Amino acid sequence: MGIKIYNTLTRNKEEFIPLEEGKVKMYVCGPTVYNYIHIGNARPAIVFDTVRRYLEFRGYDVRYISNFTDVDDKLIKAANELGEDVPTVAQRFINAYFEDVHALGCKTADAHPRVTETMDLIIEFISVLIEKGFAYESGGDVYYRTREFEGYGKLSHQSIEELKVGARIQIGEKKKDALDFVLWKTAKEGEISWDSPWGKGRPGWHIECSAMAREYLGDTIDIHAGGQDLAFPHHENEIAQSEALTGKTFARYWMHNGYINIDNEKMSKSLGNFVTVHDIIKQHDPQVLRFFMLSVHYRNPINYSEELLENTKAAFERLKTSYQNLKHRMDASAELTDNNQEWLDKIAALRSQFIKEMDDDFNTANGVSVLFDLSKLSNLYLMEKNTSAEVIQSFMSEFEALFSVLGLSLKDEELLDEEIEALIEKRTQARKERNFQLADEIRDQLKEMNIIIEDTPQGIRWKRG
Repeated sequence: MGIKIYNTLTRNKEEFIPLEEGKVKMYVCGPTVYNYIHIGNARPAIVFDTVRRYLEFRGYDVRYISNFTDVDDKLIKAANELGEDVPTVAQRFINAYFEDVHALGCKTADAHPRVTETMDLIIEFISVLIEKGFAYESGGDVYYRTREFEGYGKLSHQSIEELKVGARIQIGEKKKDALDFVLWKTAKEGEISWDSPWGKGRPGWHIECSAMAREYLGDTIDIHAGGQDLAFPHHENEIAQSEALTGKTFARYWMHNGYINIDNEKMSKSLGNFVTVHDIIKQHDPQVLRFFMLSVHYRNPINYSEELLENTKAAFERLKTSYQNLKHRMDASAELTDNNQEWLDKIAALRSQFIKEMDDDFNTANGVSVLFDLSKLSNLYLMEKNTSAEVIQSFMSEFEALFSVLGLSLKDEELLDEEIEALIEKRTQARKERNFQLADEIRDQLKEMNIIIEDTPQGIRWKRG
């Protein structure tokens, strides 16, 4: 059996069969760039970067697109408060986004389209919807006729009648039906705007992704992904717009990650528990945050707290220590021992188990459990009296491969600077000369510098405290 994906559209796990054999077209909704991203934005970035990495690991050629919303009400408000123009604010936070997600181990998308660079395509898209009778102009605004699209509600599993309850026409809106949604907004005085057949204005939120996904991936894409909060109305409206335009299935598999709570409460600016990645990674290794996110299945809610992150750090360090112990033993190992094949088979079995877990809707939580099994097995192997370079290399290669699939790094946080290196060398020499008092003094000095020294059978080890 191959990969199975839980499809929000059908609410079932389905065998993944891309449109074109060996190739995957994947679109992930990106952030609105009016501020630093919060950990709610970080979760889909990490989750779907991992999905991409795993698909590539399984041999697929993945074309991965993730957009930026670089003009909307929040951006205009932020620009006004800062006394800057919208493009300047957007570029600042696009730069900050890349800095944050790269620190989290996320690969750059094959393209990061921006709304402001897609305006002609958006206007053309809206024009065709009007021609087809799915949209109408009203006082300079353009709205989508929700009732005209027969399948509306199929992603969120709601009927038009259910959606009608509670639908209202807000003050200032010019739509004919409370269920209709905006495709183009007339610009207010002094706002950033673009010329269109309906006057100066800018696009509504939902139309942007439909236009960008079609431009970069075609009429039908394999996987469309984002946070659970986007399923309705954003993704529901994307389906309505795109399928009305093309008459084709917009996306075959819909993936949505679960919510994040902070200390068991829903993250919210009003509650004052709003946490940005920019602030977290000043205090914590961003790789630990990624590992934390992947330790829970992507569809499940996740609870964030400083205590849980600290516990995750300790667990992550245990895995890295196992790998480092293998590296230290490598030079002292023989080429062959009598039980090589037995251990190589055990390692291969763990790889098969990892693939089985990840094939089941990208279950990174179970995939991480396999990493700990690999760690335990390698620690057990290093207790053997005679060890083989072949087996140790196999263990190391497996650590490297599986860490890479999860976007995790086995490298230490940073290199020692010259001062610390010199102190470690001085302490090593003091021990050789049996000057243990000096060696202990240097150890204490390094501890004050947040460097912890460990004397192991494989040699001197250090880590940051």
